[in-house]
Amino acid sequence: MNTTPSANRIHIIVLGACNSGKSSVINMLAAQNVSLVSDHAGTTTDPVRKAMEIPGIGPVVFIDTAGFDDNSPLGEERVRLTEKALDDADIALLLTGENSDYEADWLERLKSRNIPVVKAVNKIDTDRRVPDGHIGVSAIDSIGKTELLDALSRALPTDFGEPDLLRGLVKRGDIVLLVMPQDKEAPKGRLILPQVQTIRALLDKGCNALCTTPDEMPDALDRLKSSPDLIITDSQVFGKVKDMTPDDCRLTSFSVLMAAFKGDIDYFIESAATIGSLKAGDKVLIAEACTHAPLSEDIGRVKIPALLKKRYGNVTLDFVAGKDFPEDLSAYRLVIHCGGCMFNRRLVLNRVESCRRQKIAMTNYGITIAYLTGILDKIVY
Repeated sequence: MNTTPSANRIHIIVLGACNSGKSSVINMLAAQNVSLVSDHAGTTTDPVRKAMEIPGIGPVVFIDTAGFDDNSPLGEERVRLTEKALDDADIALLLTGENSDYEADWLERLKSRNIPVVKAVNKIDTDRRVPDGHIGVSAIDSIGKTELLDALSRALPTDFGEPDLLRGLVKRGDIVLLVMPQDKEAPKGRLILPQVQTIRALLDKGCNALCTTPDEMPDALDRLKSSPDLIITDSQVFGKVKDMTPDDCRLTSFSVLMAAFKGDIDYFIESAATIGSLKAGDKVLIAEACTHAPLSEDIGRVKIPALLKKRYGNVTLDFVAGKDFPEDLSAYRLVIHCGGCMFNRRLVLNRVESCRRQKIAMTNYGITIAYLTGILDKIVY
């Protein structure tokens, strides 16, 4: 569990007024000093994330936030960042008793986002009253720790978690050929996260995972006694790999798998039709979870824009990276998102919901490339 990617961990956001003891409670739950504690109100400014293991819950990320009643010169911006952090929160731990007006407002925000809430009162060592429906804790004495952990565990929705990465596409004993370009986009000496996760998922299911590159794919196929049961490739070589794929073999890509694993595959497929109606002057937003410096072979910054402009002329492209994502999407006809391997599923689904609510089409890299190369109806997902 110590190596579980943050994107696959339960995200627990800790909210409360200034000086409610948010950082102290996180340190109590973690049994270590992971957040800065001070008698000064407003010590925590930007949201601070810490990955750890919690007995009975498993791998989590705690998000320590600024007080939502921060009245300092930068308070308004700090509160905005706290609200932004709700985008990927699976559970909220709300410390109450410091400012009831603010607490009621934030409870409404959490309710509107369908985020389960655990309410707690800290500093009960000072004889603070614990209302019904709250957990009483004293971070300084570790009182109430077990009860709080139990409440957090119960708050997790029963259907929590990402769906099966392979979505029933394989069964035990299947031979799966993984076609992975080793170009400038491939990290030297490593595989990218979706490739690693796919290989692990295949091994867990008892499949035979064979790895090759596009150049060596013909030789790999020749060495097999029959066609593989499935070919999974990098989306950037979809067309090339499709041309070499046997007629009796199914084909998909890592990005398409991630579209279902992290997001709403049905909405992504439905939205792909919007690509065909793009025209000069339309605006397209390309959103990438990673914040790496784009390279010459970058899929989101180079290859997809080139494909779009070759077919549809002078479409206008905007780019965002990391946690940046516009609240107002009305200027765009289409959002094209990366696979989202660096995000947890709730964050990607929140972006999907934002697009759906504003009636904006949203798809992902792999589906876009499959559409533009004319093979969307020939891939499996």
